[in-house]
Amino acid sequence: MKFYNSIGPNPHVVRMFMAERGINLPTEMVDLPSGENRKGEFLKVNPAGQTPALLLDDGSVISEILAICEYLDETQPGERLLGATPEARAQSRRWTRWVDLNVCEPMGNGFRFAEGLPMFKDRVHCVPEAAPGLKAMAQNRLAWLDARMAGQEYIGGDTFGMADILLFCFQTFGNAVGQPLNPEFKNLSAWFARVGARSSASA
Repeated sequence: MKFYNSIGPNPHVVRMFMAERGINLPTEMVDLPSGENRKGEFLKVNPAGQTPALLLDDGSVISEILAICEYLDETQPGERLLGATPEARAQSRRWTRWVDLNVCEPMGNGFRFAEGLPMFKDRVHCVPEAAPGLKAMAQNRLAWLDARMAGQEYIGGDTFGMADILLFCFQTFGNAVGQPLNPEFKNLSAWFARVGARSSASA
């Protein structure tokens, strides 16, 4: 297998997941700032022009971060991070989807349509006037999550999981691009420090 890596929060999610699981794969770096991901050679790997991507031994490709992580979790040796039972996997998917839809999507598009507009305006359809609202939506849902996390260590409860990896990587990105974690969110601030102390966080 080969892992196609790049800058940005999406590849960071997969790298952190692999570090947690002890998975090491041959890696090829794709240069996003230069637009390498939108050119011929990489488009043969992923026609959507997005990173990361996982090239399997049979030549097929898996894209989308959660699909890549689920595939690796199910096929690689070691204790599963996404849950050993149907119930545990359902709860993992529940909270991962919540984080993805309610925080990561508006946060990511808020960046693309504002600070990231010079890079993205000729690559994807951008709606600059939507950026403030998208950022506000992400903050609103983080406020809800902050209140919910009173008395628990991780997003899904007492067990570290995929939702924690996803939100940590995107909030780390947000901190660098004008959407910092609100210090008034005391529970999330403690959670962010707790997750950031894990060795996988720097993957």
